[in-house]
Amino acid sequence: MTVSLLQLWLPIVLAGVFCWIASALIHMVIKYHNADYKPLDNEDQVSDALRAGNPKPGLYTMPHCADMKDMNGEAMQDKFKQGPVAMISVFDNGMPPMGKLLLQQIMHFFIGALLVAYVACLVLTAGADYMSVFRLVMAVSFLAYGYGVIPFSIWYGHPWSNTARFLLDALIYAAVTAGTFAWLWPAAG
Repeated sequence: MTVSLLQLWLPIVLAGVFCWIASALIHMVIKYHNADYKPLDNEDQVSDALRAGNPKPGLYTMPHCADMKDMNGEAMQDKFKQGPVAMISVFDNGMPPMGKLLLQQIMHFFIGALLVAYVACLVLTAGADYMSVFRLVMAVSFLAYGYGVIPFSIWYGHPWSNTARFLLDALIYAAVTAGTFAWLWPAAG
């Protein structure tokens, strides 16, 4: 017997909430992501220089190369050799809007759980055993929550140690999601 998304509303909601709680514990209690970012020795001078340019919120590259063909020019190659080579995220001034960010984070987990549920509905039937549900949901959840961070180390210079920590997060979220779905998977008939 097939399983519908409607039958999985409770594991979707609980997996989202449980992952959000796990995320809070990771960031507020365990705090291993504190190692993700490092300060610049001349932060005040860099802030002054950026402030003078008055950039709008967005993602900036330095040196900026609008077209890959420009990379062949000697002047552009010199800029890259001299450095620094950087990607800079500029946010709105002021304290981060934590309420908005936390809401977006929990929505991320709800949508992730919904997508995982959709895949599980396509593959598993009502009454599937705990480990079958757990294995499938664990694999799909890991892909949903983690695999996409790898290109940030390949292309954007994020340290591989940061990616490893985000993949650990994804493994934790996947286990939480898998356990929730396996626990609440609909019985046959």
